[in-house]
Amino acid sequence: MEEHLTVGRVAGLAGVSVRTLHHYDEIGLVEPSARTAAGYRAYSAGDVERLREVLGYRRLGFGLREIAALVDDPAVDAVAHLRRLRGLLREQRDRTAAMVVAIDKELEARAMGIRTTPEDQLKLFGAQLYESIGSAYPATRRTEPRIAARIREALGDARTVLNVGAGTGSYEPTDREVTAVEPSAVMRAQRPAGAAPCVAASAERLPFPDRSFDAAMAVSTVHHWADPVAGLREMRRVARRVVVFTYDASTPGWPERFWLTRDHLPEFAGLLTGWPSPADMARAIGGRAEPVPIPWDCADGFFEAHWRRPEAYLDEHVRRAVSVWTRVGTRAEQRAVDSLRDDLSSGRWAERNGDLLALDEAELGLRLLVA
Repeated sequence: MEEHLTVGRVAGLAGVSVRTLHHYDEIGLVEPSARTAAGYRAYSAGDVERLREVLGYRRLGFGLREIAALVDDPAVDAVAHLRRLRGLLREQRDRTAAMVVAIDKELEARAMGIRTTPEDQLKLFGAQLYESIGSAYPATRRTEPRIAARIREALGDARTVLNVGAGTGSYEPTDREVTAVEPSAVMRAQRPAGAAPCVAASAERLPFPDRSFDAAMAVSTVHHWADPVAGLREMRRVARRVVVFTYDASTPGWPERFWLTRDHLPEFAGLLTGWPSPADMARAIGGRAEPVPIPWDCADGFFEAHWRRPEAYLDEHVRRAVSVWTRVGTRAEQRAVDSLRDDLSSGRWAERNGDLLALDEAELGLRLLVA
């Protein structure tokens, strides 16, 4: 005999009020197919399935009339509804993520004393924002296997690893016992299911006793720290081995080594004023700095990754995944993009940088600190 759930039980499980369920029954949206001996509403498995679909669409913002038309469509079965809901939820997630990025960009601009135009402010919540991301926000920051191999090699035989400034978990080794540290609630919320446990803390104040871990790692994060040297010393305190993937902005004339900063975005240099040298950072952990060349087809879309694929920097999605573009501000970004587009269309980029097309990798200042 099929089991039925009472209206109170269904309301409790679904997180809605009994009054809401009564209303759905009265308008014919979700009508329970049975009654208890006492005459109360009772829901079958099929009734619950329909209610699940109704609540899914409702929480996506659909009106009750729209929902009725959707769930009454005889050509759409339960699996099709789930797939549709999944697609709508992914699109909503992508739009929300894009809006967060847009708001962060506005905050950065205002912090630098730059006021965005009324048009840009309206775009923040307008259709153009959503059109720019499409229905599937691309994952441009993926683990680059060749860089990951360097990090794994540097970690050696460490079994317990602390990942500082872990973000969403890129480069976390899956064959070790990892504990992550990430101060941003937004980033912590984006860590995938099954990722390493994550502690809300900053690099400068790691909440762990001395020598708690075999190794501590930090990947493309030191430039976000308030005090890089203090954070590195903390890593050295809590771990026997330290591995840090970072950037060298100390070599004389370093902005000239990358065509994007040399020809289009000189503001990048200003972001690293006062940035410690690799030698200073290596001293903080008692280690050494090793160059890390960037493969031409690098899968991780960090700032320098597309050195042989200049068209990528014209893509808004690519730029939004890199904090540099937000930090330099709207005007500098747009000017750089326009300048690069002109150079590509006129052939100037090829004239200046054509020799890069023959290279499989480039040395653009990335460093691996190992101690």
